[in-house]
Amino acid sequence: MYTDQHGLYVAHGPEGPISICGRMANRHGLIAGATGTGKTVTLQVLAETFSQAGVPCFMADMKGDLSGISQTGAMNGFIRKRCDEFGIGSPMFGSCPVRFFDVYGEQGHPMRTTVSNMGPQLLSRLLGLNETQEGILNIVFRIADDRGLLLIDMKDLRSMLDYVAKNAKEYTSAYGNITSQSVGAIQRALLTLENQGADKFFAEPSFDIYDLLQCERGKGVLNVLAADKLMLNPKLYSTFLLWLLSELYAQLPEAGDMDLPKLVFFFDEAHMLFEETSKALSDKIEQVVRLIRSKGVGVYFVTQSPTDIPEDILGQLGNRVQHALRAFTPKDQKAVKTAAETFRPNPAFKTSDAIMELATGEALVSFLDENGSPSMVQRAKILFPLSQIGAVTPEQRTQIISQSRLYGRYDKVVDRESAFEVLMEEAEAALKAEQEAEAARQEEESRKKRGSGLGKSLFGAVLGAALTSVTSSIGTEVSKKVTGRKSRTTAKDIAGKAVGSATRQLTRSLLGNLLK
Repeated sequence: MYTDQHGLYVAHGPEGPISICGRMANRHGLIAGATGTGKTVTLQVLAETFSQAGVPCFMADMKGDLSGISQTGAMNGFIRKRCDEFGIGSPMFGSCPVRFFDVYGEQGHPMRTTVSNMGPQLLSRLLGLNETQEGILNIVFRIADDRGLLLIDMKDLRSMLDYVAKNAKEYTSAYGNITSQSVGAIQRALLTLENQGADKFFAEPSFDIYDLLQCERGKGVLNVLAADKLMLNPKLYSTFLLWLLSELYAQLPEAGDMDLPKLVFFFDEAHMLFEETSKALSDKIEQVVRLIRSKGVGVYFVTQSPTDIPEDILGQLGNRVQHALRAFTPKDQKAVKTAAETFRPNPAFKTSDAIMELATGEALVSFLDENGSPSMVQRAKILFPLSQIGAVTPEQRTQIISQSRLYGRYDKVVDRESAFEVLMEEAEAALKAEQEAEAARQEEESRKKRGSGLGKSLFGAVLGAALTSVTSSIGTEVSKKVTGRKSRTTAKDIAGKAVGSATRQLTRSLLGNLLK
């Protein structure tokens, strides 16, 4: 319900409409509250209000409920009661232009990126690597970059890890120590990630973040990510959204002061972003959140308690909607106190008490005014959505996907030459060269053996021929003695003549064979 008079009208308090100032909408925000207190409906109201103002949004849909924002709403008893309370006559129900996305490509357009675009820092978080393993992953990325090898998908990274491990001695002096144990640990983490379906996320064509900044029919497109399956792997979910936020920060130009944001980014289940996060990565998140508003992007964290958000980031969230919290334990009581202290007090009520008294659909609301100052906290009721509350049918989802302008753009994976193909070619070439060298070595050994055998055969043939000749000659002379024939030839002369004759005969035979 966008109006020029009230700005972005999202709630109604004792003094009338409560609106977000368009110029301050990129100063980020927080939607907090216990399960079942109305956070999802509040998110839907904010998103469709931004959409009606021409501002596209991105949001994760945990249970499929947000998909109904693509359908026209209808009057019911609850809405009629709200209309009477707020002084609204006949609400103009309508739908918003929606594009469905899904990392797995099952319930929406695929959203992919490359391993290089993800980078070693985010990938290390996704893989759960320790400091040493993250250092080696950084080395692998650096070597790939120095060699001009593209890291696009998981098989590129696996082959690059294998290559670096096999050539560790060559790279250790220039890049640092590389241990096979750490490389093996990274490989095992990659296998686990693939088993969870993350290999579908790393591929081309890589998603173009400008496809999120679209308008249709004068309304901002609401980009809804199917996250029910993605939530089964919290690290993939949070790392993916952090990557998307980082891409927006890296690619969008500076926008300066704007009447309305370029994009509003809703980060549901925000506590997952900060769990098991290193100090370096936490500082990176804080930096992105702090600076991305200058790109015209507003980030709204949706979580159960403000204590889920680090203080450095919580202090940057100027627009706040706090639903009910329960104080059953000392930890809960501390969370209530922390939430109350983040608001500018209102003398009409005690904030900490009000947080525990709020009914479903009620909230404590404080938005930044035109000067960037937080308004006094007000106890208010969130507006009802003008679109459908609840999920669409699978048939409706399929129809919306097939009619989208993005239909077919990201569906087919393109597998161009990258690190895997290059390293495979190099390995095959090296194997072929090794085989050829081995064949040449064996041929040389065989030649030498043949030469040695030829010498032995020559000696044996000469000796055999000589013995034969000697035997024959001696036999002849003996015969002459027996028959009474005279001869002056001695046995020594006979043997010498026989050997010489045999040698000449064998030499002629060998020369004849060689000439052949």
